[in-house]
Amino acid sequence: MTITTPVTEALLHGHLDVERTRRGLLPHRLPAAARRRIPDDQLAMAESQPSGVRLAFRTRATTITLHTVPTKRAYPGVPDVPDGVYDLLVDGRLTAQTGVPGGNLRTVDLATGRVDLTEGPSGSARFTGLPTRDKTVEIWLPHTETTELIALDTDAPIEPLPAGTRKRWLHHGSSISHGSNAAHPTGTWPALAANGAGLDLTNLGFGGGALLDPFTARTIRDTPADLISLKLGINLVNSDLMRLRAFTPAVHGFLDTVRDGHPATPLLVVSPLLCPLHETVPGPLAPDFSSGTLRFRATGDPADVAAGRLTLTVIRAELARIVADRRADGDHHLHHLDGLALYGEPDHAAHPLPDGLHPSPEAHRLIAQRFTALALTPGRPLAGSVMNQVDTLIKGDTDELADGSPDRVGS
Repeated sequence: MTITTPVTEALLHGHLDVERTRRGLLPHRLPAAARRRIPDDQLAMAESQPSGVRLAFRTRATTITLHTVPTKRAYPGVPDVPDGVYDLLVDGRLTAQTGVPGGNLRTVDLATGRVDLTEGPSGSARFTGLPTRDKTVEIWLPHTETTELIALDTDAPIEPLPAGTRKRWLHHGSSISHGSNAAHPTGTWPALAANGAGLDLTNLGFGGGALLDPFTARTIRDTPADLISLKLGINLVNSDLMRLRAFTPAVHGFLDTVRDGHPATPLLVVSPLLCPLHETVPGPLAPDFSSGTLRFRATGDPADVAAGRLTLTVIRAELARIVADRRADGDHHLHHLDGLALYGEPDHAAHPLPDGLHPSPEAHRLIAQRFTALALTPGRPLAGSVMNQVDTLIKGDTDELADGSPDRVGS
C-alpha cells in the first residue's frame, strides 16, 4: 500500500516562509517582506537554497519517496556542480543519502552575470529498508540546490513532528555558514553543531549575502530564537561593499535591530575565519581559472587600508572592540568569538581551503567541533541548551553509513 501525502508547511522545519509554485511548495529562508527588498540575484538564489531546511515526521514506514523539482546550477567554463544530496536521519542518526536527477537548470555566466533558467522534469529521492518501528524521520534538503517539494509516498501513515520540542538556534553568516564545499546537508558546520547539541537550527547563512542588510536584521528580530549567532565580515571584504567608517555604525545598527526583538537572548558575534586571501588585502574578490579549476583572488591594494578599506584583520579588531568597548557594559548577554579560534593558521596548514575561500568537508567538521566547545558547552556563551545527544555527527558524519546494513543508501 502506498500513501501519498502532499508536502505542506506542517512537515517543514528550519524555514521562515513557503511559496506556492505551479508544481509544489518552495521553502524560503527569508520571509516575503525581506525578499521584496533583495537588491541582487545572488542573495535571491542563496536564500531559496534550503540550507538547514528539512522535513520531519513520525512514521513506521520502511520505504519513503520524496518527489521534488530541484534547480541545478551550471557555470560556463567551470567543472560541473555536483548534484545535491538528500540526507535521511532516523531518530537523529544519518541513515541514508541519495540525490534527485533532472530538474531545472540555472546557468550563470560569471563574467557577465547573465542568468538563464531552463525548466526540467521533477524527480524522486527514494529511501528503502528503513526500520519498521515507530520513529522520527528527517529528510534534510540539499543545502545549495533550490528545491520545490511536491509529495511524499510512504508505505505507512506519517504524522508531522511538532515544532518547539528543542531549543531554537538562529544563525546568520556567509557562504561558509551556508555550507559551501560541505559534502551534504548535515555536513555543514552549523548542522553538525546543531545536531550534536540537540538544537533546532534555523540557518540564515547566505552565500555572498552576509552584508549587514537591514531586512536580514529585521528578519532575525522577528524570528523566535533561544540563542542567536552572527558570523560577520568576510562578505563585506570580498564585495568591497563599505569602508570602516560605514562598517562600525552598520554593525551597531544591525545589533540594535536584533535586540529590539531579542533584548535578553544570548547573542554571539563571530568574527571571520582565517582566509589568507583577505587577511591584509582588501577586496573585491575575483574568480581565477588559471589553474584549470575555480579559485579566487583578492584584487584590492593593501595600501588603501589606511584610508578605511576593509580586510579581515581590520574587521576582527573592530568587532572585538564593538562588543567589548561599546556594547558589553549595557548588554550582558552579548558575547564575542574570534573566528581564528574556529579556523586559524595551524588549521589552514592541515586543512587548506580548496578554492582559497571555502573550507573542505573535514574543515566543516573541525569548525563544528570548535564552535560546540567554545559556544555551546556549559559555561559558554550560548549554553542555554543541555548537550543531550552523542556527538557522532561531528566526529564523523559519514561513519553512520558504513555499517553495511541493507538499503542504507537511498536509491
